[in-house]
Amino acid sequence: MKRSFTIAVLSGDGIGKEIVPEGVKVLEAIGRLHGLAFNFKEAIVGGGAIDLHGRPLPDETLAVAKAADVVLLGAVGGPKWDGLDSSIRPEKALLGLREQLGLYANLRPARLFPQLIDASTLKREVIEGTDLLVVRELTGGIYFGEPRGIKPYRNEERGINTEVYTTKEIARIAKVAFEAARKRRRKVCSVFGDILSDEAAMLTGSIGMLPSASLGGRTAMYEPIHGSAPDIAGQNKANPLATILSVAMMLNYSFDQEKAADEIEHAVLGVLDQGYRTADIASPGTKLVGTKEMGELVIKQLMKA
Repeated sequence: MKRSFTIAVLSGDGIGKEIVPEGVKVLEAIGRLHGLAFNFKEAIVGGGAIDLHGRPLPDETLAVAKAADVVLLGAVGGPKWDGLDSSIRPEKALLGLREQLGLYANLRPARLFPQLIDASTLKREVIEGTDLLVVRELTGGIYFGEPRGIKPYRNEERGINTEVYTTKEIARIAKVAFEAARKRRRKVCSVFGDILSDEAAMLTGSIGMLPSASLGGRTAMYEPIHGSAPDIAGQNKANPLATILSVAMMLNYSFDQEKAADEIEHAVLGVLDQGYRTADIASPGTKLVGTKEMGELVIKQLMKA
């Protein structure tokens, strides 16, 4: 009997609508290979949800997410919604999902694939062999601290944000980091991870290569760390590999399918070995392909395994 999993598919805005379908196709392919059945439930989130419902995270979408085993998220936001009040901007959907699903631990691997070493702006001898994992706390700190806001103060205004953590919040994220380190090189460095996780993109050559997992509650969430890239949306230029690698993380962390996850990662490596590249990771002598073509190439490589 096939093992069955329900996945909430929240493509979001911009290139999210192009990269998430490629991740779904890879899941369908790996499901056929390993006897896994996936029940995909689509829902609207971000700017598109604001246009239809007046808020970035409608109750219906949240209900779909809570009922699923995992959430596969694309990206949210774009210049169309930049002028909105910060309380209803598309990015608020991310904070809402993290809070409502109890997702306190964000895992962001930053691995430099040897085939892409020349795509980085850093020197080969500096970045060669880079393989790190950022474990970032998601539901405490300045994003959720109170009090906050802008209020009158002595004939002017004063802005307040509160950076706050409880002992429990610190202990549980540290536990996640230490457990992850035991499976790697048994080393942990404590720093401010929000900025560092974004800077890690420079090590890998492109932010389009970085997946992530958000864990903690019953329902986990998986997403590429890049944004909605409205400048290339709808042009078949976006790199779907971060989404596909996020799918591999999903299989590993949520579904206990380590072999299937490894096969997806090896398929990505195989495609890169053959010289195929989307525009963001292209270099002289490589073969330029679009979003859909890259997804098809990964699936073709999977079928060879």
